[in-house]
Amino acid sequence: MEVRSQTSRVRFGFARVNITPPVGIYHRMWGAARHDRATGVHRPVFADVLVFAPLNGDGNLWVRANLDLVCLVVPQHNALVLALAEAAGVLPEQVDVAYSHTHSSGWYVPDRIPLPGGERIEPYLVSVAENLAIAVRQARKEMREVTVTYGAGRCNMAANRDCPDGEGMVCGFNPNAAADDTVLVGRVTDSEGGIVATIVNYACHPTTLAWENTLLSSDYVGAMREVVERETGAPCTFALGPCGDLGPRDGFVGDLAVADRNGKQLGFAALSALMAMGPPGTDFEYAGPVVSGATLGAWRHAPFGGERETETGLFRGGVHTVDLPMRKGLDREQVEADLARWLDAEKTADASGDAVVARDAGARAERARRWLGRLDQLPQGGTYSMPFSVRRMGDAVWVTCGGEPYSLLQTELRQRFPNFALVVSPLVGAMPVAYLLRKDAYGKGLYQEEPSCLAPGCLETLVEAISTQVKQEVIDG
Repeated sequence: MEVRSQTSRVRFGFARVNITPPVGIYHRMWGAARHDRATGVHRPVFADVLVFAPLNGDGNLWVRANLDLVCLVVPQHNALVLALAEAAGVLPEQVDVAYSHTHSSGWYVPDRIPLPGGERIEPYLVSVAENLAIAVRQARKEMREVTVTYGAGRCNMAANRDCPDGEGMVCGFNPNAAADDTVLVGRVTDSEGGIVATIVNYACHPTTLAWENTLLSSDYVGAMREVVERETGAPCTFALGPCGDLGPRDGFVGDLAVADRNGKQLGFAALSALMAMGPPGTDFEYAGPVVSGATLGAWRHAPFGGERETETGLFRGGVHTVDLPMRKGLDREQVEADLARWLDAEKTADASGDAVVARDAGARAERARRWLGRLDQLPQGGTYSMPFSVRRMGDAVWVTCGGEPYSLLQTELRQRFPNFALVVSPLVGAMPVAYLLRKDAYGKGLYQEEPSCLAPGCLETLVEAISTQVKQEVIDG
């Protein structure tokens, strides 16, 4: 009998840069917010650059950047990918840029540039690209052989957010629905067993801080990192999981202490998973009976043999696409008319001093602005070609995709491939599609359906496409 420690043996480099935007930059992500500019900083905003390569060389180098930003539109996203690729000396297909999705880091899409604080957006994004280039060069210089050991914990900070309120559906904590509470932790250790870095993969919208907050923040991610780094003495990087239907149980507030409390809860859960791991490069195996007051079953941490060394050193995979069905009847003229109508209603309500009506009208205008931004990026025709990546590193499979899938994506993949550590990351390109709901969630009046550009069945199609690649190209080789 044995319990295998899911492990990747790779060459690895890491670098972090501070990309906190300037105070005064356009900040309003929330439709209900009544401010435009950021007034200060709660917690810094970071970019972590991770570089992976096989043990036998850099030929199949993979660059991954984790940014404390909500997300960017496709041209902005692609500019960061290109900056990383050029600095690392690799193809753009070897680069993934992922986002923590914190809603308090600022909202930098092009249609915000004319608004107050928007004049700082373009210079800021140029500086982000420059800093990422510096970071990836540093990470490449520091590459070394490491062992990544994976373990799973539990944290109920995230909750289902598809909630009936008696009259319809709202986006908020639903106490009567289950939520995926998996915390996947990767411990990166060097040849001496020292911790080089920690990777935390968790599915929960960073929406603790909402419309009342005017400060730049990494939301719960910042406190989570602080807790883990204080204990390990090494950097901790965050990888958001698929969370279209998940958000903080305690969220949508302006109270900074709540964001920090949520982060500490996740940080302690990650540390619990970390402390449960055995020594790197070992599996937990049954050593046999020991006769004592009772006949005891002894277990030991056994070093990998040749076969396990080979398995955990596997390194392969790449980028693929799948055609997903798009919604019909997306009407630009109607959205433009809606925007004009709601802006006029907001102006009228402000003039009359009706703050609630003005807030609600402003929120409706914000929805219309976002729809116009998405329509500018969508292809003609009935399908959207969604890129996704599947990469195997030893006993782990790292998956990325675009948009905001429901958590079904990761729960289904983990159920189908239980012998592998699945690190699943959404919001890696393909931003304009917005949410990918379960087929049975459409038609219920959920918020996530309103901004989605995709038709029912999109999520299930994506699950099948990723599963096929995991099996055919990664497991079967």
